[in-house]
Amino acid sequence: MSSVSTTRRNNVRHKVEEAPPSPMLQVILALVGGLVLFFVLLMLLAIGFDLYHTGKIYPGVWMGGINLSGLTTEQAAAVLSERLTYPETGKIVFRDGQKVWISRPADLGLSLDVQASAQSAYNLGRRGDPLSRVVGLVRAMKSGRSIPPQLVYDERKAYAALAGIAAQVDKPTIEASLDIKGAQVNAVPGQVGRHVDVSATLSPLINQMRSMTDGLVQLVIVETPPNILDASAAAEQARSILSAPLVLQIPDAQESDPGPWKFDPPQVAELLTVETVPGSQGAQYQLGLKTGALRNLLDGQADKLARDPANARFVFNDETSQLEVIQPSVTGRALNVPASLQTISEKLLQGEHTISLSFDYTQPEVSSDATAEQLGITQLVSSQTSYFRGSGAERIQNIKAASARFHGLLVPPNSVFSMASAMGDVSLDTGFAEALIIFGGRTIKGVGGGVCQVSTTLFRTVFFGGYPIVERYPHAYRVGYYEQTANGWDQNLAGLDATVFVPQVDFKFKNDTPYWLLMETYVNEKAGRLTWKFYSTSDGREVNWDTTGPQNIVQPGDPVYEENPDLAPGEIKQVDWAADGADVMATRVVKRGDEVLFKDQIFTQYEPWRDVYQYGPGTDIPKQKNKT
Repeated sequence: MSSVSTTRRNNVRHKVEEAPPSPMLQVILALVGGLVLFFVLLMLLAIGFDLYHTGKIYPGVWMGGINLSGLTTEQAAAVLSERLTYPETGKIVFRDGQKVWISRPADLGLSLDVQASAQSAYNLGRRGDPLSRVVGLVRAMKSGRSIPPQLVYDERKAYAALAGIAAQVDKPTIEASLDIKGAQVNAVPGQVGRHVDVSATLSPLINQMRSMTDGLVQLVIVETPPNILDASAAAEQARSILSAPLVLQIPDAQESDPGPWKFDPPQVAELLTVETVPGSQGAQYQLGLKTGALRNLLDGQADKLARDPANARFVFNDETSQLEVIQPSVTGRALNVPASLQTISEKLLQGEHTISLSFDYTQPEVSSDATAEQLGITQLVSSQTSYFRGSGAERIQNIKAASARFHGLLVPPNSVFSMASAMGDVSLDTGFAEALIIFGGRTIKGVGGGVCQVSTTLFRTVFFGGYPIVERYPHAYRVGYYEQTANGWDQNLAGLDATVFVPQVDFKFKNDTPYWLLMETYVNEKAGRLTWKFYSTSDGREVNWDTTGPQNIVQPGDPVYEENPDLAPGEIKQVDWAADGADVMATRVVKRGDEVLFKDQIFTQYEPWRDVYQYGPGTDIPKQKNKT
């Protein structure tokens, strides 16, 4: 059984081994065999082709438009050297606007390496695997193949050439300038800086030369504008400013006002400033004004230009009961220095040359168109007269000058009136003369002697009008003028005087009514009298008064003699007159019907006053007289 089975297996195996291949396998084997045969033939063809072209450039190889097929490297190098002349004959054109520069590629560092180029052509198709080589050869023979020549580029030469061009193109950045000297204005325009960006220009240059063709290379220009390119506008503005003098004036100036103030163009030029400021289209020059010198000028003039508001002055027409203007009202003003400086700066820079200063204005309480009804002035409410017969011309001049200060003056309701404030400056410059005054316990000559005649008259008008007395000072001794009457003398007038010595000694009273009070003063020089009137509206008050008259009389001592070197020898002159010392008490009761509004007592103590004489040097003085 075993041998039979073994024999069968061997027969079966033998039958299997001898069976023919399947059709599919046969096809695969045929393809593989064909491919192997193809590659073998292809290899043999390539080897044969290569052997045939040993030392020669394969067919279809071009370089720079030159067919190098079949040439040896030496032949190719010679042909390339002869025909590829672009580095020497090519043209590269550089442009900047309308300006052009032409350079040879050779001058820009470009040269041809003919040996390397010939070798590159020879190597074409001889490198790589056989299949790639064959494919490349087929393509080259079919349509040709162009390869670039081997170029050498020396960038240093290109850089140097461009630097030479840049030397002709580059411009520095120049700022526009504005110079003002005296009244001359000089403006120099600025310049936009330009420079060739050599590094940025090299890139398009290299690309152009690699193409082995002539071409245009635009220079890469970097521009740097100045902060200010044009100063002409500021220059024209400066010329306009300096075309005429600057005149500062007071609006609606009166003859008594100072000014105008004139600045010639060179002076104005000293006040101008030139600053660089940003603008919507870049920086620009801006003219300004130095305010320091102008501020000093205006500060120095501020007090002179200041004007207090003043009410209109009136007189009361007793027939019509209406007010008549004798002096128009005055609007107060104060120089506004900051606003003036701003106005001057604005208007001057706009080309104006006559410029009004700026003021702050204060309207008076009572304007010229005020009516008696509005002010409550309807009648005469108090009037007093004092006499100055025997006064010298200087004393009369002072009485007239002082009383005129109060003629037509208004006193507001419920206000305190200061005579010294209303009087103002008492000096030779304001219309006063030197006359006898009481000062330092002596009667001496001084400016304003006689003003106390005016203050005494006002005091009595207040006293008998029933107005409260706020401040009053009596004279040091009894003065005969103040006890004069129309026909003689009345010692009961003693103690009804008031002295004013501006600004130390004042007389004040209060208008305690709801109505304005109008003062009127009248001097009758021929009759030697001064009359003071109050116009207002009576509130029904009455004045009852009494006086003790002079009491505790003290006789003056003997006369006093003093030497005066200004008098002639033998000349004797009386300068003070004797007066008794005395005490006086005046009592006043002010009533409205049965109501007592107030009661006051006016006490005065007068010193005894001796006669005083002055004599010239060498004058004999009576022995019975005292000598000091």
